[in-house]
Amino acid sequence: MRLHANAALGLAGRRKLVGLIEQGHSLRAAAAALGVCPATAHRWWHRWARAGAPQRAGGACLADRSSAPHRQPRRLSDAQEAPILAARQATNLGPGRLAHIVGRARSTIYKVLARHGLSRRRSGPRPVCCRYEWSRPGALIHIDTARLARFWRPGHRSRGRVAVGNANVGAGHLYLHVAVDDNSRYAYVEQHPDERAPTCAAFLERALAHFGELGMGPVEAVMTDGARNYRTATVFQEALARAGARHILTPPYTPRWNGKAERFIQTLKAEWAYAHEWPSSLARARALSSWLRTYNRRRLHSSLGDRPPISRVHNVRG
Repeated sequence: MRLHANAALGLAGRRKLVGLIEQGHSLRAAAAALGVCPATAHRWWHRWARAGAPQRAGGACLADRSSAPHRQPRRLSDAQEAPILAARQATNLGPGRLAHIVGRARSTIYKVLARHGLSRRRSGPRPVCCRYEWSRPGALIHIDTARLARFWRPGHRSRGRVAVGNANVGAGHLYLHVAVDDNSRYAYVEQHPDERAPTCAAFLERALAHFGELGMGPVEAVMTDGARNYRTATVFQEALARAGARHILTPPYTPRWNGKAERFIQTLKAEWAYAHEWPSSLARARALSSWLRTYNRRRLHSSLGDRPPISRVHNVRG
């Protein structure tokens, strides 16, 4: 039998309690004998008194009951839950993002997903982390790259390996260069055929110029991982020196240091690269600027109090 974590009496204690009352003890005296309050003795005695012989024999009347209310007049009906479940299946977004799609409170959406077994489950405890945020937009820029496949027709991710065959063999890869402002989460993205140091250095200069046009800056530091195109490339270090920014390298095997860029890449892939069945990688690339504009100016960000990234930078110049 499952018991509540804070239960004052176990099954044996509850049987002893009702036994004392049947022997003639008062509710208050029986409660004092077992070290519980009279209200607890009152509850278990009356449940025992109202139960039938089969329930008493099996001890079912002394088991904990569900804390769910008998009536939930404001609970959503199946028809009202259907759009939430459909949006979850189509987008795989969490309650915070789904709240703005289906027009329901995120707490309501979480309860619906948990009720239907669609809420995410973490395996093991969450690792301890130290959250940080620089106080000024444009002061710290996170930079990273991500690789995407180039294709001429939809691949096995959406149609399966048997249906596609070897249609895209030899198409190669494309590289997304990502720059994310630490304070506002405003993102700047470019797509290139490589991730070599000259490409990274030119991307850095264009990203800093773009942030400067928005009124952010001057840049104080740029954070990257320890890849050679960042760490030892002369052309990239020269670009940092011209910008007057120091270089912050993340420790080996510690991507959470650069977590804002890492998490943005996950969002970029889930909501743009893999959100639709694109006819080709060229069509996917054409939609990047539109998605990025929506992300920066309209998409609500949970870490910013459900406001878009532009809300922290649009009035920097007064």
